[in-house]
Amino acid sequence: METFEEKAKGKSQKFKDGGSQNKPQKLSEVSIKDTKRITTQIPEFDRVLGGGIVPGAVILVAGDPGIGKSTLLLQVCQTLSGLYVSGEESVSQIKIRAERLGIKKTGMTILAEVDTDNICAQIEQEKPGFVVIDSIQTMETGDLSGMAGAVGQVRESASRFIRTAKDHTIPIIIVGHVTKEGAIAGPKVLEHLVDTVLYLEGERFITLRLLRVTKNRYGPVDEVGVFEMNDKGMFGVDNPSKLFLGEEDKKGPDVAPGCVITCTMEGTRPILAEIQALVVPSKLAMPRRVATGVDYNRLQMILAIIQKRLGLPLYECDVYINVAGGLKINEPSSDLAVAMAIISSFKNKPLSRRMCAVGELGLLGEIRRVGGLDKRTKEAKRLGYTQVASVNEFPTLVAVAKNF
Repeated sequence: METFEEKAKGKSQKFKDGGSQNKPQKLSEVSIKDTKRITTQIPEFDRVLGGGIVPGAVILVAGDPGIGKSTLLLQVCQTLSGLYVSGEESVSQIKIRAERLGIKKTGMTILAEVDTDNICAQIEQEKPGFVVIDSIQTMETGDLSGMAGAVGQVRESASRFIRTAKDHTIPIIIVGHVTKEGAIAGPKVLEHLVDTVLYLEGERFITLRLLRVTKNRYGPVDEVGVFEMNDKGMFGVDNPSKLFLGEEDKKGPDVAPGCVITCTMEGTRPILAEIQALVVPSKLAMPRRVATGVDYNRLQMILAIIQKRLGLPLYECDVYINVAGGLKINEPSSDLAVAMAIISSFKNKPLSRRMCAVGELGLLGEIRRVGGLDKRTKEAKRLGYTQVASVNEFPTLVAVAKNF
């Protein structure tokens, strides 16, 4: 049996003899082939990927159970007539789900298999234009002794799928499970190996779904795809603001007290959302502070600023904040809208229904400029909001309060 030293010596001699086929190249001498991206015919999905799928790319899609990963990828596989590999469902179960989604006449093929080597052999033999692996945690190879889902199995199976994708220029999408903390289950190296990492987010009982990209070797990492999920599948939303804006009452020029429209950025896309506030007298020693859709600590800060700079006795009131439609706003651009909604509810004075508020609040009561203000203003005016309250019109919160 050949010893380790003999193997190393043989490899070293091979390199000396010029046996290595990969040689250093000057960057200026490297030629790039013009490769067209593969469009999925799902505009929101293509948007997140930077215009479509690059041939030979490996994409990791993760999300909570029941969020719609398999549904979305089944639809993608239908448009590309690809190979759908399932380690979680049988062929008949996939057929039932496909019929529910209206997928009947298609060139898509289905394979129920968990053996990584058999799947790679099928891909090399059939050479499909596109492959979905659902999911990586169910795959295993006989070369390792661990059970499916173990760190070694996940890493090795992913490596073999990536090698197959690169060797045959076949794009592969791998579905990954997430932990209860929201991180992708398995070794972190899994995210390093793939070309693109996508997260499908949303609440199970709300139709909205957001597809975010956290890594993309072939495109931007700040794009977000917006989908609406129903019993017929996942459908892209061209104008996401409609999902979060309430039905307008045409009887008057004002909205109900405590309602303010803001414009947040999801990736590079401006989205209008409705901030609702309810301020009521409290009989509790410690009044309630409830925040749904906005950061709780940021709400506490805004309340402190209002109490200090405007002198409103909010310490005697329960304060409830909600973002209509289930949207979660994590950026500070909604500070001004939240403050105006609280003041409006406290004083029971409505604001104009054609006003949108965008701005960050400082601890000194000043209104600060936020990124993409011009783009937000343009989107608000496109949707009919003629007045945009921002740092351009109001330098401080005191100036805003004069409008009530």
